[in-house]
Amino acid sequence: MNRTLCSEGALWLGALLYFAPNALMAQTNQTDAERWLAKSEIARPFVVPPTRAAWQKQRGRVRAQLWELLGKLPPRPKLPKVETLSTEDRGDYVVEKFQFDNGAGATVPGYLLRPKKLRGKAPAILYCHWHGGEYEIGKEELFQAKHTPEPPGPAFVKRGFVVLGIDAYCFGERNGRGPGGPAEKGGAGEMSASKFNLWVGRTLWGMMLRDDLMALDYLASRPEVDARRIGVTGMSMGATRSWWLMALDERIRTGVAVACLTRYENLIEHQMLKAHGIYYYVPNLLNHFDTEAVVALLAPRPALFMNGDQDSGSPPDGIRVIEQAVRPAYRLYGKEGEFQSFIYAGQGHVYTPEMWAKTLEWMTDRLR
Repeated sequence: MNRTLCSEGALWLGALLYFAPNALMAQTNQTDAERWLAKSEIARPFVVPPTRAAWQKQRGRVRAQLWELLGKLPPRPKLPKVETLSTEDRGDYVVEKFQFDNGAGATVPGYLLRPKKLRGKAPAILYCHWHGGEYEIGKEELFQAKHTPEPPGPAFVKRGFVVLGIDAYCFGERNGRGPGGPAEKGGAGEMSASKFNLWVGRTLWGMMLRDDLMALDYLASRPEVDARRIGVTGMSMGATRSWWLMALDERIRTGVAVACLTRYENLIEHQMLKAHGIYYYVPNLLNHFDTEAVVALLAPRPALFMNGDQDSGSPPDGIRVIEQAVRPAYRLYGKEGEFQSFIYAGQGHVYTPEMWAKTLEWMTDRLR
C-alpha cells in the first residue's frame, strides 16, 4: 500500500473525526427556530436612507408593498352607507349604535360616542379593541374597565373627543358570522375566516384593516369631527391595528399602541409564534422587510408605544431593533421626539394606570 496515501487517509480520517462532532454539536446547539430561519429567505435589515428625498421614495415603495402583501382586497366605497340603529343619552354624552355593509359579505356594527356640548368641531379617536381570545366582547371594550384602568370610551368622550369603535371580524356581534356560520364561533370561526380569505387571494388581517379604514372614513365624515385631528389607539391586537392603520393612512395624525410592538424575526427566535392568532400573519412579509419598515411609515407623525419587558408576544430585543431603525426616519423631519417607546420593567401583557395616564395626556396634547 502507498504510504503517502495511507498517511493522507489517516489525516483525513482524523480531521473528519475531529470536525464532524464539532459541526454536529454546533447544529445541535441551534434551536429549531434558528435552523428554520437559516434556511429561509429573510429580508436584510431595514435601513432608512440618509436624505428625506430618498426616504420619501422608499416610503412610497414600502407602503405600496404593504398593500400588495395584504392581498386582493375588495375596493372600498368612498363612504360607507351607515345605518344608525339607536341613540342613547348618557348624561354628558350620547351613544349612537350603527352598522354598515362592508361590501364583502359582512355587516360591521359599531358605536359612536359624542359629547353633548361641543364648541366647534371636535378631535376624534378611532378605538381598536383587543383580542385575548375574548371573541364575545369586541367593541363592548369601550365601556369596560377590564383591560384599561377605566372604560376608555367614556373617558375619552368626557375629555372632548368623539370616539368610534367597531367589532372586528369574528368579535362581538360578528362572533359566529364567518363562512362557517353561527355554529362556528371563537377560534374556530377565526380559523375559517382566515382560510377563506387565503383561498380568495387576500388576508384576514387585510380585511380587518379594511373595515377599520371604512370606520375611519365614516368618522372623518361626521359633521362634529375635525378630520385633521383624528388619533388611533388600542391594546394588544388593537395596538397592532393602530400602527398598521397609521402606516397605511395619513389621515391619522397620531397614535398610541399598548402591549404589542412585535418584531417578527425576533418573535420567531424566541419561539413565540404561538403568542399571536392566525389573523395576524401576512404571507411573504418577511421576504421584504420586518416590522420596523411598517412603523417607519408613521414618521413624522407623533406615535407612542408602551410595552412590558415580560410580554412574550413582544420580545424587548425586537422592540429595541425597531426603535433604532425607526428613529432615523423621524430625524429626517426634525421630529425625533415625536417617536416615543417605553419598555416597563417587570410588566407583562398589561395596561397599567401609568400607561393609561400617558395615553390620555398624549392624545390631549397632540389632538386638542
